[in-house]
Amino acid sequence: MQIYWYHYLIIAYIAVINIIAVVITVKDKRAARRHGWRVSENTLLLVAALSGCVVMYATMHLIHHKTKHPKFMIGIPVIFIAELAAAVLAVMFLFNRV
Repeated sequence: MQIYWYHYLIIAYIAVINIIAVVITVKDKRAARRHGWRVSENTLLLVAALSGCVVMYATMHLIHHKTKHPKFMIGIPVIFIAELAAAVLAVMFLFNRV
């Protein structure tokens, strides 16, 4: 399989969005402890939906943040499953397997 330039863009995008997911999750945890400005739940879920769900979910468990919120503990895995299904369908479509 040949590597094209856009493969590097995809890898870079995934790396950046996952770094952002970790940063905003940790920032929200710190703000929660200090009673400061919080990152909105919608922003957290948006970053998860933009392919940061696996790392965000792991970070939430690691730092014990929002682990009692069903919106996150159920919602983020559902987002992951939807993204995984979309990726499988996209690959099948690209290789004419559908």
